[in-house]
Amino acid sequence: MSQSRPTLGAILTRRIAFFAILAMLLQLVIVFTDYYWNVGELSRLFVEQETERLAAGIVAEDSSVRYALPDAVQQRYQKGDTGYVARIRAANGGLVFQSCDAACEDRFLPADVNPPDFWLRSLMPGKPLSLVGGRAFIVGNQRFLVDIATIGDPADVMSDVLWNEIIEHLIVPMSILLVLVLGGTLLSVRQALRPVRAAADAADQIDPMDSRSHLDFDQMPREVAHLAAAVNRAFERVGALMKSQKVLTSGIAHEIRTPLAALKLELGQIDHPRARRAEADLDDLVNFVGQITALARLESVDHGMFEKVDLVELSSTVVAQLAPWVYDCNHSLEFFSQVESSTLTGSPPLLRDALRNLIENAVKHTPTRSVIVVRVGDGIITVEDRLPEPSSSKEPVSHLPDSLGIGLKIVERIMEIHQATFSRSRSNSGHIFELNFR
Repeated sequence: MSQSRPTLGAILTRRIAFFAILAMLLQLVIVFTDYYWNVGELSRLFVEQETERLAAGIVAEDSSVRYALPDAVQQRYQKGDTGYVARIRAANGGLVFQSCDAACEDRFLPADVNPPDFWLRSLMPGKPLSLVGGRAFIVGNQRFLVDIATIGDPADVMSDVLWNEIIEHLIVPMSILLVLVLGGTLLSVRQALRPVRAAADAADQIDPMDSRSHLDFDQMPREVAHLAAAVNRAFERVGALMKSQKVLTSGIAHEIRTPLAALKLELGQIDHPRARRAEADLDDLVNFVGQITALARLESVDHGMFEKVDLVELSSTVVAQLAPWVYDCNHSLEFFSQVESSTLTGSPPLLRDALRNLIENAVKHTPTRSVIVVRVGDGIITVEDRLPEPSSSKEPVSHLPDSLGIGLKIVERIMEIHQATFSRSRSNSGHIFELNFR
């Protein structure tokens, strides 16, 4: 879903481009209307642009002057019957170029008049344009006067004048403004969202079972920092809920175990085989309640309590504690370490519970005189039960599963909390349970 949604940069780009184009269209209408109906301004621009095109063909080197009619105006001024005439004179009155006869000379300034830098006279009011005018240019340290005239503007040069003004005063500045505004906006958004992106990456790594988890919003904009602060408050509420759940499960365990212990004491006062059977059932019930409580307590584990754990030391301690009970159950318990130490980050009580559950499960669900082997490798603990030879035991050699699977469920949940894997497999002599932390 997040991949299909457009980015904030894409949304801003589309909206800025839309409103920029809309503004350009509105400004285009305003500029076109302003210039189109202003005949005087159009005439001035006509003379400026047309004389500039004609002056581009002047080449002045020292005392020599050459002229070549530019391609842009060749069709209008190469012949005298196109509706456009031009004359180019040097400062000393020498003729450089002329596309009109003596009749049109009457419309230009007399040769003996000192021409101004710019002059314009309208021949007929309105459009199409009919005018005469001129403009002075400095080329190679020499002054030249370019005069032009048109009757009716048959080639519609006025449209070129309007288009040049639109390009010069609208498209070019608006394009530069659009690029700067769009670039500045996108850069600002990218810089503003950089801490948000970092917070999103950090949120993916947040452990919901760690009460210390929070988002750092020091570098975020105020509006986004408010969202991050709300997320942190939600994690604080989760942490409070985890603590209350711990209190609840501890209270349930205490309330149930107390009457069960009192009941067991009362049964101990009765000297009858049925009382002994009831005591055995009561022990199973106590064990079952303990497992249920342990399973519920796992849901409120705080990863902030994790610490460095040596699997070799932890496993040897658990084996030493359970060895007397295993031997009392007519089983054997062996311990092998393939490495001197294997350190990881975890909860020592939970890891001891997982290993203890596997050893107790192997003892309870295998025939007597079975061998329980605990091996510790690099980030791996295996518990293997080796069943006795069929001839040496009157009990069946099949491995009986946990009646409700609660013990193994506890082990699986502990491994999930540690982001590790729990696997079971068969061997030639029994079963192998593996805790893999790698």
